[in-house]
Amino acid sequence: MKATQVSKENGVVKFNIEFSAEEFKDAVNKAYLDNRSKFSVDGFRKGKAPRKIIENYYGHDIFWDEAINALLDKNYYEALKEMDIEVISQPSFEAPEVKKDEPVVLSGSVQVFPEIEVENYKGLEIEKVETKIGDKEVQEELERVQKSQARMETVEDRKSEDGDTVIIDFAGTVDGEAFSGGSAENYELKLGSGQFIPGFEEQLVGKDAGEEVDVEVVFPGDYHAEELAGKPAVFKTKIHEIKKEILPEIDDELASDVSDFETLAEYKKDLKKKLQESANETDLSVMKDRVLEKLYESNEIEVPEVMIRNEVENMLYDMNQSLAAQGLGLQQYIEWTGKTIDEVREETKPEAEKRIRTRVLLKNIIRMEKLEVEDSEIMELMEDFGKQYGMDVDQVKEMAGSDTENYFREDAQTKKAIDWLFDNAKKVAAKKAAKKDAEDK
Repeated sequence: MKATQVSKENGVVKFNIEFSAEEFKDAVNKAYLDNRSKFSVDGFRKGKAPRKIIENYYGHDIFWDEAINALLDKNYYEALKEMDIEVISQPSFEAPEVKKDEPVVLSGSVQVFPEIEVENYKGLEIEKVETKIGDKEVQEELERVQKSQARMETVEDRKSEDGDTVIIDFAGTVDGEAFSGGSAENYELKLGSGQFIPGFEEQLVGKDAGEEVDVEVVFPGDYHAEELAGKPAVFKTKIHEIKKEILPEIDDELASDVSDFETLAEYKKDLKKKLQESANETDLSVMKDRVLEKLYESNEIEVPEVMIRNEVENMLYDMNQSLAAQGLGLQQYIEWTGKTIDEVREETKPEAEKRIRTRVLLKNIIRMEKLEVEDSEIMELMEDFGKQYGMDVDQVKEMAGSDTENYFREDAQTKKAIDWLFDNAKKVAAKKAAKKDAEDK
């Protein structure tokens, strides 16, 4: 197989893919072997007729289309790599002129990734973000750790209070009828958490263990179950047990329980260091996002509609996967919101267009600045991806398939382009940035 780019104009590449006479001959023979069972010829059992007989009976070119399609399926993406083009649409091919014992040349055209000259991308001005971790943030983290080490203790000498956890049985009815999901046994409910519908938890405050309470509430008008929305309900509720949260002291003992340090002072010092490192990473991420936003705002470009459509479908697929993880699906979401799939597509389109415009800008900056990535950078991304999902690099390659390297190479190039934009951006203090924005207006 030999692939040759013929021309490139207005984002469309015309090309030829040539297969040798031997390659085509082998493909035709394979097409015969794969499809002979479909043909009936007088004097032969079905599937047993020789190739020459079938061709004489049905036409000498009966297997040509199948052979050409098989050659394309096997070689098309290799041809794209050979021509070094990135396509954004399905190709169209002209009907080839096939002659016996001669090479077969397929002439095609395809829309390719836009190549543009990006402007206004060097020295983008962004507001500097510098979060400083102080004693307040360390104390908040200590209290979070303290809460994570809390234990529950049964209350026997008082009534329930806001903040307690009660163990309850409940059975709800609307108009005297039970409804789906309206009952449970030995349910743990923290009073004041807002876990249940408004008014429910408040009616369990000031009660004793063993007490039975008729909780009367009204479902909110926008409740997700339409058959219950806005309707009054009664929950027959029994309180089995009342528990209160016991917090440990924030001291050396807590520090040694949750860390490798013996003293609270050492633990606080380490916490502050880690919180600052995390804040620095977040600040960097925020500033890089701002660089991308500035790049987007500074470049009004047109992008092919096919790319936007494809991105919309990718986003809908991701939405469906996210909803599936919650036990729902895109179709259920559409029915629940009362929208049509076309309305959801239209709502998704602006963000899809923004993503595509940003991607086109970044890829062209990669080209213009000749940003190359090392194999080690690609490997690092694979390893990071694998760690997230408990896989080694070989498992990542197996999961991603034959295009694994290109997939991670593009990620590595994009990361490098964003890093390049950030490194070459002007970071200004917040007050100066605000003053400049006011002057621009």
